[in-house]
Amino acid sequence: MAGSSNWTQVTEFVLLGFSGITHGQTYLFLVFLVIYLVTLLGNLTIVGLILLDPHLHSPMYFFLSHLSCMDVCYSSVTVPSILANLLRRRHTISYHPCLVQMFFLMAFSGSECWLLAAMAYDRYAAICQPLRYSHLMSPHVCVQLATTIWVSGFLDSVVHAALASNLHFCGAFQIHHIFCDLPPLLKIACGNKSVNEIVIQVATIFVGLSPFLVVVISYVYILASILRIRSNAGRRKAFSTCTSHMIVVVLYFGNGLVNYYRPSAGYSLEIDTLLSTMYCIVTPMLNPLIYSLRNKEVKGALRKVLESQRKFCTSSRNQ
Repeated sequence: MAGSSNWTQVTEFVLLGFSGITHGQTYLFLVFLVIYLVTLLGNLTIVGLILLDPHLHSPMYFFLSHLSCMDVCYSSVTVPSILANLLRRRHTISYHPCLVQMFFLMAFSGSECWLLAAMAYDRYAAICQPLRYSHLMSPHVCVQLATTIWVSGFLDSVVHAALASNLHFCGAFQIHHIFCDLPPLLKIACGNKSVNEIVIQVATIFVGLSPFLVVVISYVYILASILRIRSNAGRRKAFSTCTSHMIVVVLYFGNGLVNYYRPSAGYSLEIDTLLSTMYCIVTPMLNPLIYSLRNKEVKGALRKVLESQRKFCTSSRNQ
């Protein structure tokens, strides 16, 4: 990047996240490959079941299908490049692919924050406003919400990516991370970064804090409504419809908080690598497992699909 004698044209960055692992990269490749395949299989299975089973054509499962799509996209932004680097034992990424990776990572992560908020509002409407639920969460409203969530995530990412493309770098182009993300890029950038930092603070309020407050407020009302239910069976039934979503919210926002709002001194490279792995690689794999293992309707839909497939195979063999 021109403009100063200390700024040089960057062609690629070195990712230091797994630089300390010299002899176990083959095993790490296999572990991440298995996790990625499970992520794809689990999330695409959820999407397929929701599309195939009419019993799952409700707002809750509509948003769940979008969550699964986001997890597939989110994981696919980072994991294939990590696998390629582990396989060739050279942890680098070119300048433009780095910006592209950062753009899609921020787009999907920002969208997922608001999607989890929409899912919390859906549970609030179902439990606290049951008589108005069909109006509050009509198909038209659900489509509008989903469209707004996806578009807002990408618009936010466009702003960050445009500002990041104007950053200047000097010295060693080493990113203390396992993939390209905005905070690690800002750490190694030279020159004035105040505009980027201000935009990040504003985005933190609208993309991070605001959806989290929507989730918290929704669950405060949900908890108050559940406590007013007199029968224990009624309380358990109402609470069971929220449990899976609550676990996913804790995992996602908890990992995001630790990843992006760490102390100014930061953590060691090893801790950073572990936290990033949990946030961007492991969490997308856990979401479909949480929903499928704890949800009777999803398990029932899966059993029906497997049973119909078994009958089809038996009929084919007989013929």
